[in-house]
Amino acid sequence: MAEVRRRLGQAGYRSELVEDAIVRLTELGMLDDASFARTWIESRDRARPRGEIALRRELALKGVDRAVVDELLDERRDVGGPASAGGADLAAAERLLARHERMLARETDPRSRRRRAYALLARNGFDPEVSSAASAAAIRAADPSDRDEDDANAE
Repeated sequence: MAEVRRRLGQAGYRSELVEDAIVRLTELGMLDDASFARTWIESRDRARPRGEIALRRELALKGVDRAVVDELLDERRDVGGPASAGGADLAAAERLLARHERMLARETDPRSRRRRAYALLARNGFDPEVSSAASAAAIRAADPSDRDEDDANAE
C-alpha cells in the first residue's frame, strides 16, 4: 500500500484522492500487502534466490509492514523444512550456488572456492550460518576428496 500511496502522490494526485483510491482498491481485494509479499517471496525463491535478510530489506523498501513480513518469513521457515536447521534459506542458498557452479568451479583452490561461495551468499542476504553450511556443502559436493578444517578437526 505504501508504494501505491507514494506513486500516486508523486504523480500529483491530492492526498484525499489517494487515500480514497487505496480504500477502494483494498475493498475490491486488489491491494493486499500480505498477498503481495507472499508472491514476492515465492518469486524470489523460484527465480532469484535470496536470504531472509535480503527479503526483509526488499519488502521494507516496498513499504510492507514489518509484522506481515515476519509472519510470512516464519511461514517460509516452517514450510522449508528442517534441512539441517537452515530450512528454506538453506535450500535457496543451495539453488543460488548451483546457478553459479561454473563460476565457482573456475577457482582451483578449495579454500578460495569456499570463500567465493560464502561471499556470494552473504551478498544475497543469507545469514552467516546458512552461508557457511551451504558453501561447505557445495565444496564437498564438487570434490568429495576436499575436506575442510571442520571435517578434519571432527575426527
